[in-house]
Amino acid sequence: MERLFLAAGAASGFVSVAAGAFGAHALRMRLAPDLMAAFETAVRYQLAHALALLACGLAVGRAAGPAAVVAGSLFLLGTLFFSGSLYALALLGVRALGVLTPVGGVAFLAGWATLFFAALAMPRR
Repeated sequence: MERLFLAAGAASGFVSVAAGAFGAHALRMRLAPDLMAAFETAVRYQLAHALALLACGLAVGRAAGPAAVVAGSLFLLGTLFFSGSLYALALLGVRALGVLTPVGGVAFLAGWATLFFAALAMPRR
């Protein structure tokens, strides 16, 4: 899982930076302000949680136990549901997926709480 979270974090960071650049240069004049704000929120949260995935990968590598694996899984799920639903709304006009946005937000919160406990469970060096 260590390599999965590190690779997923790096890939997610890449996608979020590319999406941010795409939004700033190609979408700014094409999307309504509320849709642009949703897109920017998706990018911001994806980038923050790309870093969280990297932290989970490092924690798993330092024997943080199963809590780090759960946290990383929650961050992946949160990114898919939260950022994914906002991207779908902004780019495709798919409002039906909006029900997934708060589910992704809860997954993010649960991931952070679980990462907290994973950090406390890590052995001292």
